Amino acid sequence: MHLHILGICGTFMAGVAILARQLGHEVTGQDAGAYPPMRDQLAAEGILVQEGYSPEHLQPSPDCVLVGNALSRGNPAVEYLLDHRLPFLSGPAWLAENVLRDRWVLAVAGTHGKTTTAALLAFLLDDANPAAKPGFLIGGIPQNFGVSARLGDGPFFVVEGDEYDTAFFDKRSKFIHYGPRTLVLNNLEFDHGDIFPDLAAIETQFHHLVRTIPGNGRILFCEEEEALGRVLARGCWTPVESFGSAGTWRAEHRQEPNAAANDGSRFAVRYRGEEVGQVHWKLIGQHNIQNALGAIAAAHHAGVPAASSCRALAGFRGVKRRLEERGTVHDITIYDDFAHHPTAIATTLAGLRARVGDRRIIAVFEPRSNTMRLGIHRDALAPALADADLVWLHAPGLDWDADSVIAPLGPGAHLRDNIDAIIEDIVEIARPGDQILIMSNGGFGGIHQRLLAALERGLRSQEHVSASRQDRD
Repeated sequence: MHLHILGICGTFMAGVAILARQLGHEVTGQDAGAYPPMRDQLAAEGILVQEGYSPEHLQPSPDCVLVGNALSRGNPAVEYLLDHRLPFLSGPAWLAENVLRDRWVLAVAGTHGKTTTAALLAFLLDDANPAAKPGFLIGGIPQNFGVSARLGDGPFFVVEGDEYDTAFFDKRSKFIHYGPRTLVLNNLEFDHGDIFPDLAAIETQFHHLVRTIPGNGRILFCEEEEALGRVLARGCWTPVESFGSAGTWRAEHRQEPNAAANDGSRFAVRYRGEEVGQVHWKLIGQHNIQNALGAIAAAHHAGVPAASSCRALAGFRGVKRRLEERGTVHDITIYDDFAHHPTAIATTLAGLRARVGDRRIIAVFEPRSNTMRLGIHRDALAPALADADLVWLHAPGLDWDADSVIAPLGPGAHLRDNIDAIIEDIVEIARPGDQILIMSNGGFGGIHQRLLAALERGLRSQEHVSASRQDRD
């Protein structure tokens, strides 16, 4: 069967494309633009991606068109498939029917941490039984697997459950299609202000999700999240366990001897009051401890002993674009992170601060998400960035006054309309030991490699000038 995917370079639809290819289908697709890592992943799979939404890419007609949720009426490809009555489905509907129907589905939902928690869960299931590899579809690329999706050959399938709408013709949240037996609820805040009027509307979607979990399933939720408490109070027919500071699953920090700060890289796990294992791993931050607890609890429901999971986490290498170290030049390190909500920005910075201590942190943020561009979270942006020593905001064409928003950060905060200006500014002031954290939910114009190259050139030039002056002296 020939499947053609509209919006194929989105994180979810790229994963669907890979699963369809592994099922033996011919897969093609088109998108308005693509950037790493999904672009590279599709290329490695040999999947043809055509630029733009010309109807010509739908000729000859495929057997079915899968429509991404970024497309709406008025899009040339959408209008063509409707006018010519081409068969079409949403990505979540296709996934549910063709991949998830006979699997034990483990879903991870929440405003933050879905990708990391889902990656952790897939890793733990894979480690526990390498002979029956779990399938997964995750909104990022786990470093241990190198791909965002895999069909797998075991009974388990891990899916990242997104509350965003399914398609222009199906406004339910994507996760309503998946029918999980095990559900992790990380947290719940207001987001996606372009489609939800308030937090209560999102809570309703999560309530609908809870209603789909069977009685022989399990719901694992963060007990510190008031919104999740309200969701479960509306009705729950499934056994629940909590994780967090006072939950069924808890973590206790274990600080390294002589460590400057507790960065979250070492902790003990308790289940119903009893210590079941210790974790010493590469990730940092309190938010990642919470992610780990959710994953350990979900794997436990699927039969993986908690002690085994705790030991296995030492081998977890993280997810691309989640505090991913992109390179170091002259002892200046550049990180890439997907953070685009104030809470995610704050927790990422807090984790990095705990790790690097007094080293200078330079934060570069692109407010690219629909919610951020609408200015819905603008008042929370400055407090979220407070852990950074210097801040650059890339903000061309915003509908809100970014200058006044970052003013509370003082003279160390800078607003720029183009990437070249940001790079020039940072090269001028960067010094050995700096930690540069770049945050965006898009490609950000390839700023990571461009900045690394500019720092290499700029600092090398400064060293040359300094050496020349010493020679003259």
